[in-house]
Amino acid sequence: MATTPTNNRGTWNSKFGFILAAAGSAVGLGNIWRFPTEAASNGGAAFLFIYIICVVLIGLPVMIAELSIGRSTQKNPVGAFKALSSNKFFPLVGFWGVLCGVMILSFYTVIAGWTFSHVFVEIFTFTGLEGAANVLADFDNGFVNAAFALLFMGLTIAIIRGGVSEGIERATKLMMPLLIVILVVMAVYVMFQPGASEGLEVYLKPDFSLITGELVLAAMGQAFFSLSLGMGALITYGSYLSKKENLVEAASYVTLADVGIAFLAGLLIMPTIFLAQAQGVEIYNEAGEFLAGPALIFQILPELFVQMGGLVGLALGVSFFFLLSLAALTSTISLLEVPTSYIIDEYGVRRKKAALYVGLFVLIISLIISFNTALIDSIDFIFSVIGLPLGGLLICIFIGYFWKTRSAIDEIKQGFKDVRDSWFTTIWSIFIKFICPIIIIIILAQTLMG
Repeated sequence: MATTPTNNRGTWNSKFGFILAAAGSAVGLGNIWRFPTEAASNGGAAFLFIYIICVVLIGLPVMIAELSIGRSTQKNPVGAFKALSSNKFFPLVGFWGVLCGVMILSFYTVIAGWTFSHVFVEIFTFTGLEGAANVLADFDNGFVNAAFALLFMGLTIAIIRGGVSEGIERATKLMMPLLIVILVVMAVYVMFQPGASEGLEVYLKPDFSLITGELVLAAMGQAFFSLSLGMGALITYGSYLSKKENLVEAASYVTLADVGIAFLAGLLIMPTIFLAQAQGVEIYNEAGEFLAGPALIFQILPELFVQMGGLVGLALGVSFFFLLSLAALTSTISLLEVPTSYIIDEYGVRRKKAALYVGLFVLIISLIISFNTALIDSIDFIFSVIGLPLGGLLICIFIGYFWKTRSAIDEIKQGFKDVRDSWFTTIWSIFIKFICPIIIIIILAQTLMG
């Protein structure tokens, strides 16, 4: 197989650019939508407290591990494992990560299309075009799903074709600050509305009696998924990092950004849920269970925006779904970059062609899903719910017992010269060898049994 030169792969222009891109990879619909609904369903502030602990104990060590593999080899996930070990199994681990990225992107593009279509649903509803709004809001309409999936994939391909610095870094430098500004403005507005204070209290005032084994496992799972671990995205992004960068510091900033945006999303969504209830919108089903996930995003909140009425309702609705679209796009970029990097490195294809070929291949799967959205749950379970923790577990095993943590520390040392004299070396090694694998196995076992 051909190996392309590094200049065909690209590099980050700055640490700030990398942090925004990596944070953008992590900050997707999982942070803006899944995290707040998980918090609402699992004790609010108690869930937030356990989630932050899990991010630090699981997410950060695994992220540093992935970045060290990527920067050490400056290759995609498959090529990285080939370069670091003669064991034939671990390149398959890298390929599993690439495959997970492809399959997650295939359905994620459809869901991302839903978020963007609802920008127009809000506009059409406000202008009285109920028929057009109902057509766009119908998730069983395969042609509408396909059209918006095509639009979203086209935009993602265009950014990836632009390269690492001129495409990914430039786009995320624009989108991430805009995303944060919209989040803050909307959260501040909602917090001062009638009924919102109850949501704030639930979100910020912990009741530690609500902490159960189920809550802890839910927080562990959310921490893992929200950081884009286990699918090779951070190995790929790490491969574009300069040897001068401090990996521990960079990973800490990315983790902090991810947690910060998840927290901001909670400040928006939790008060909004109780604001909706105060407006007479039903937020529980007949069994008394909280309406989370798609029901919350595409039913409860649009109904709230309609009831608020006027330009305020329109502005909030359009801003909210535009926010979701931005978050989705920052994730589709990293999801497409992983297989694109694989094609560039392993087959010597130029970036513009590789991005186009991979994007069109994924789009074909997305179009099939567009006309049969029932496939989303199965693909999500196999490649996201099971696939990502499995990938993270195998990465920990690889670093802990094959490449060895001392080799990873040697790589980390290049940008952190005193690392061997710090507490980090011992603590991180223990977590990668023992604590993270055990916790991930518990998450996988609980998921499979559940």
